[in-house]
Amino acid sequence: MSRPGDHRVVLITGASSGLGEEMARQFAALGYDLALCARRTDRLEALADEIRSVTGRRVDTAALDVTDSTAVGSVFHEFAQRTGQIDRIVVNAGIGKGAPLGTGRADANIATAMTNFVGALAQTEAALEIFRRQGHGHLVLISSMSALRGMRRSMTTYAATKAGLASLAEGLRSENIQGLDVSVIHPGYIRSEMNAHVEQKTRFMVDTVTGVRAMVKAVEKRRAKAYVPAWPWLPLGIAMKILPLQIVRRLI
Repeated sequence: MSRPGDHRVVLITGASSGLGEEMARQFAALGYDLALCARRTDRLEALADEIRSVTGRRVDTAALDVTDSTAVGSVFHEFAQRTGQIDRIVVNAGIGKGAPLGTGRADANIATAMTNFVGALAQTEAALEIFRRQGHGHLVLISSMSALRGMRRSMTTYAATKAGLASLAEGLRSENIQGLDVSVIHPGYIRSEMNAHVEQKTRFMVDTVTGVRAMVKAVEKRRAKAYVPAWPWLPLGIAMKILPLQIVRRLI
């Protein structure tokens, strides 16, 4: 955990709303300086002003569309130059568009794949360039419980992209890069803008602050893999891997 006076920097993508926004607040409260980026700069600047006022931490911001791989590299390296070093990069930016395959909404599924996986790959490339040069760093990939099994209908592409992130994380851990920690976080149902349309009584749904607190706790422990919140998602995660698909689809 960072202590007051430490100069430790966390970079978070997709920080203008939802889980990224709340992660920024909670990491700043722990004493981290922040590098925040998102497409919606008006909301990003409002968040930055709020965090500076409440915590006194340094907050740098930049506009970024993660589907622009050239821009991803430029923004990440600019942050590294401005802050001196980046200790942790949270690959969080994502969207939840989707439709059953073959129903005429290929655009939604392709947009999700480009943002959630191709965009995440571009972020990981830029992050690893920075961490290899520094000789240390902590890469955090925000996946999903849906990554554990194939999902149906509008969730099919989304789940596949999140499974791709988990595989990417495992590959990097297998490479055993000196000074690099890699964490993949699998959130369960945490209330956010992405799922604001979902019925409020959805089973196992928790509020944003509670859910993100569990995420941040797992990240701070540098866990290789975490299902959050631990209850009920840790036992459910184990069950999802072994139960027949027809049962899994009733659980999630």
